[in-house]
Amino acid sequence: MSHVKIPLLGQDEGELVRFAQSLDQPAYRGRQLFEWLYKKKASTFEEMTNLSADLRSMLSEKAAVHNMTVVKRQESVDGTKKFLFELPDGLRVESVLIRSERKQKEEDGQAPSVRTTLCVSTQVGCPLDCTFCATASMGFLRNLRAGEIVGQVLSVAAATGVDISNIVFMGMGEPLMNYDEVMKSAGILIDGAGFAPRRITVSTAGWVDRIRQMADEERKIKLAVSLHSAIEATRRKLMPVTKRHSVREISDAIEYYVRRSGRDVMLEQTFFAGVNDTDEEVSALIRFSRRASCRVNVIPFHSIGNTGPTGFSATLRPSPLVETIVRRMREAKVPVFVRKSSGVDIDAACGQLAVRSPAPDETVVPA
Repeated sequence: MSHVKIPLLGQDEGELVRFAQSLDQPAYRGRQLFEWLYKKKASTFEEMTNLSADLRSMLSEKAAVHNMTVVKRQESVDGTKKFLFELPDGLRVESVLIRSERKQKEEDGQAPSVRTTLCVSTQVGCPLDCTFCATASMGFLRNLRAGEIVGQVLSVAAATGVDISNIVFMGMGEPLMNYDEVMKSAGILIDGAGFAPRRITVSTAGWVDRIRQMADEERKIKLAVSLHSAIEATRRKLMPVTKRHSVREISDAIEYYVRRSGRDVMLEQTFFAGVNDTDEEVSALIRFSRRASCRVNVIPFHSIGNTGPTGFSATLRPSPLVETIVRRMREAKVPVFVRKSSGVDIDAACGQLAVRSPAPDETVVPA
């Protein structure tokens, strides 16, 4: 019978200390493993040069470092990169690396600083069935483990050589439905890989109980909520999760989070023609934003036509009124940011991630 190796990626420092002790090694060996895995991003035990040759050999027999395989990479004309990962059980998820320049005051002729944001997946598929999201077409297969979440970050960094500045749990899946593994992975990225909590954002469709839990546990990472309508009936059509958590419950949870944490929340909003771009809808959004002390991030609608949408999903079109709406919200003193589209030509834009059957010419790209 083949020996199953223990996966180390996704284990926090305490777990790695206990693993080292199980091999009759001192506790500091576990702390060394933690540093090699996450800070130094070692992909093999041979790279861990402050471990003895005998220990590296033992580790190679009993444990494994990486469990992620980059199956396919695509690059958009705008520089956005999409990665298709295959997991140990053969299932697949996608991550997206977005490069953007941050405007800054001209000082000594310095060029604008560059931000690189990685959108990572937290589930294989998604159970929420939002009408405008391609991932919904996959259904839900399973939650990702912490190692599979952190592995996306480390693998993309290794494959590109890019210094990733921001992490967003906004790929495939609803992060707060996989709360424990998502928070564990965030902790590893902060304590091990050196990400500042303010550089990590979890984006939820409005999983109320977990929003409150984040506040109670004093989680330092940022929170974003995909709202898309502050009117109950409209949001139910767009996001069936509203049948479980009403608009009022979401508002109450956000207010609770803001009050307990002292941090504001970003509302993510896509405007659809004739659906949520009316005067009534915009007025409701302004009231919601003021009540819950939220900023609004306007996200363009990206076609999910390649998934063969039917029914209401097939009728959705981008609103032509976005500029007017944004101006009205700013006049109402609601902070609004308008996001540019990235990666549309490779189906890597917001809401477009959906793993389909592999192409015949798909080849493995070393990570």
